[in-house]
Amino acid sequence: DEPEFRTTLEGGDVMMVSKNHVLIGVSERTSEEGANEAIKLLFENNVVEKVTVVKIPAKRDYMHLDTVFTQVKRDTWVILHSIAHSPAYDATEPIHFLKEPEKLEATTAIQFHKDKPGEPKYYEHVEALLDDISRNDLGSTTPTKVIYSGGNTFPYDSREQWTDSCNLLALKEGVVLGYDRNDKTVEAFKANGFNVVKVQDLIQDLESGRVDANTLTDTLVLMPSAELSRARGGFHCMSLPLLRDGLSSK
Repeated sequence: DEPEFRTTLEGGDVMMVSKNHVLIGVSERTSEEGANEAIKLLFENNVVEKVTVVKIPAKRDYMHLDTVFTQVKRDTWVILHSIAHSPAYDATEPIHFLKEPEKLEATTAIQFHKDKPGEPKYYEHVEALLDDISRNDLGSTTPTKVIYSGGNTFPYDSREQWTDSCNLLALKEGVVLGYDRNDKTVEAFKANGFNVVKVQDLIQDLESGRVDANTLTDTLVLMPSAELSRARGGFHCMSLPLLRDGLSSK
């Protein structure tokens, strides 16, 4: 088959964001046909109530959905700003209105419900989708926070996304693993009230009893990146699914 007609689906493009909601990325590695087949199977087998397809640029640096955003806690996400908003939404100069955004740079979010798959819901931008998930799927009662890669500062935003600033693994709500090389993103986490600790220091604190893993909250744990990053992925990319406890009510 020609590449554009292949039915492909890769794990980095599938996110289980709540008990009844799956996100599927259409990307360089996952095709529209693959997303379509996955949606049909999920609905036919009553796995979830809704599936949202997020179509991201088909570029090597955005290989999978989890390379451009991941969830930190019920009301907090880390994301690349250019993915969070459509080009039109960010228009600040005349040229943004005079030129059409390139097709490859467009990002769209389309939600399908099991009971009415022929009536999809369209989101204005990805950040609106994340806010909807936080409030309506996860029951968050606080304003949704978005932490931008590189602090949304050029050139660190795209540079740190390439070095996996958005590809974090949540061990529990608010406790995430990331690489130790994305300094501007680390600053953005601190600005949003997160503690930042090197993994070697955290291990010592856990072993000595100074820190209790069960009460650890709002923490970005930094791991050495010199060798792990050679696998060309962050912690979300290179981890098998975790069986976590359900979110407690707040």
